[in-house]
Amino acid sequence: MTSTDEASEGSPTFVTERDPRLRYIIPAVVAVGFLMEQLDSTIIITAVPDIAKSLATTPVRMNLAVTTYILTLAMFIPVSGWFADRFGARRIFTLSLFLFTLGSILCGMATSFPMLIATRALQGFGGAMMTPVGRLILIRSFPRSQLVTAMTYMTLPAIIGPVIGPVLGGFLTTYLSWRWIFWVNLPFGIIGMVAALRYVEDTDRDSSLKFDFPGFVMVGLGCVLLQYGIENVGRPTIPVPAIAAVLIAAFLLLAGFVQYAKTAESPAVDLTLFRLRTFRVGTLAGGICRVGLNGVPFLLPLMLQVGFGLSPIISGTLTFVSALSALAVRPVSARLLRLYGFDRVLTWSAVFGSAIVAGFALMGPDTPRWFIMAYVFVFGIARAAQFMTSNTLSYSDTPAAQLSRATSLGGVLQQLSVSFGISIAAMLLGLVTLDGSQLTPEKFHLAFLLMAIIPLLGLPGFLRLRPEDGRQVSGHVRRGAEAPGE
Repeated sequence: MTSTDEASEGSPTFVTERDPRLRYIIPAVVAVGFLMEQLDSTIIITAVPDIAKSLATTPVRMNLAVTTYILTLAMFIPVSGWFADRFGARRIFTLSLFLFTLGSILCGMATSFPMLIATRALQGFGGAMMTPVGRLILIRSFPRSQLVTAMTYMTLPAIIGPVIGPVLGGFLTTYLSWRWIFWVNLPFGIIGMVAALRYVEDTDRDSSLKFDFPGFVMVGLGCVLLQYGIENVGRPTIPVPAIAAVLIAAFLLLAGFVQYAKTAESPAVDLTLFRLRTFRVGTLAGGICRVGLNGVPFLLPLMLQVGFGLSPIISGTLTFVSALSALAVRPVSARLLRLYGFDRVLTWSAVFGSAIVAGFALMGPDTPRWFIMAYVFVFGIARAAQFMTSNTLSYSDTPAAQLSRATSLGGVLQQLSVSFGISIAAMLLGLVTLDGSQLTPEKFHLAFLLMAIIPLLGLPGFLRLRPEDGRQVSGHVRRGAEAPGE
């Protein structure tokens, strides 16, 4: 495939080729934003009782502080690519860091519950732009042959953040104040903004781009309603008929957008990306697989605490090692892809991940803690391998002109895979206790076995990959395989 983003003869096109130091600096800058956004999705959970008491509200109502942030992400992620193309990726990324940091400061200063909700929405708006645009900066800073390395830096915070969020939130709330779970973002935000302005190369701005407002309303509102409906499937805050109505409305809006996008000149979300086999498989089949794996960070701490009777701090310590295993995958991911290709690595990691999820059903209160920790470490390896590989595949063959739209659409699907994973896990726990029985270890075992089926549902997509798919990224050449046609 001929791409305008490849280096021309004589002079390197990519900034990381012109200045090798930036191979480490740019990923570090972008990782700051990713980690902040991912941390804030979960760090507030352990501080809910303290915040509720301080702001004179109830812990149940505090759920709004969590969902407001997530729903704002769902609303604005789809159009982040348009903002990057229209105003420049560096400018939008720096602005998103500023808005997120400002929102964090104001969250920590909140004197009332409505003020906290408003400032969480500001945080969500900054986070919605920060993650997809940061991903776009990474992809445009590295040649395709080094995309595995770039995408690894992008994926690590997404894996580590949700794991360390509750632990860090509990520490800050216990020993300082709940306000510090927001204020801790301040130094990272400042460092990120300064470094982005100094080291990130800005992209060309296209002032002719028109904003697709009707498309934005349809896809944005559709994503918000879908996100809200998914959240309520697992943790209902509205009646069941209302949940059904929300999900139906989301489906109608998104289906309406699909029809609208066929004739729109420049739709808010570029659905033609699904014509690319690598993007389609990486985001859809990979997303299905991630749903099954994303339920474990929700189920496992509950099983350890409610089912096994362990304390929150011990549970957090045992589950934290999955973040460390994500670091262990990074050095070998590129080598695995070079040896076996995307098709085999994705297929094997899905099967292995499914088996590992099912294996949690063999644990009980008497299982040695060292074994639980070692097993969680292995699970983290399987999860990280699947995430990194599917994310890299999604953008491996995407033309340069469509990268900004691809990162936006990929961000939406990644966000939904997290929500689906948690909500389906919560729904399964509800189903296994419909008779009003307690959450015993056996109930959790059944939920894990059911969740283990989901990663296997992505296999038909992975098996449709060809050996040459993503070759310019993986460097894999299978004996006897023909080179792809131009």
